[in-house]
Amino acid sequence: MTDTKRIVLSSDHAAIDLRQAIAKHIAAKGWEAVDIGPTTPESTHYPEHGAAAARRVASGDCSLGIILCGTGQGIMMAANKVAGVRCGVCSDPFSARMIRAHNDAQILSLGARVVGEGLALDIVDAFLETAFEGGRHGTRVDMITALEG
Repeated sequence: MTDTKRIVLSSDHAAIDLRQAIAKHIAAKGWEAVDIGPTTPESTHYPEHGAAAARRVASGDCSLGIILCGTGQGIMMAANKVAGVRCGVCSDPFSARMIRAHNDAQILSLGARVVGEGLALDIVDAFLETAFEGGRHGTRVDMITALEG
């Protein structure tokens, strides 16, 4: 069974500093941050990092995830290729609330070259503080899941 306070974090080289700031922020809020790197600034491949985090969520090892790259787009695309994962890129707290409330997204993707640290932490808080509403949104999430084939 997944510990509901366990969250995986991963990024490419472009987002190490922001990822580490988020890890500290969520740890201070009582979450266990499972930071899977990288730790050095050498160029890395965001698809590998997005997929690795998504696998942690899909397996149940972590209940949620936060992934980052320069724009948040590429790493999100990779994470969404892992069956059972729903990930959205957000640049504002409203969108972060909606991907949880309406789409039951388990992973938040952020662009380290798009949002600054203060805004990123607000987005993370909105994501973590919002629950899935279910109802008609559950039907739609089921329709998304059915597309996995």
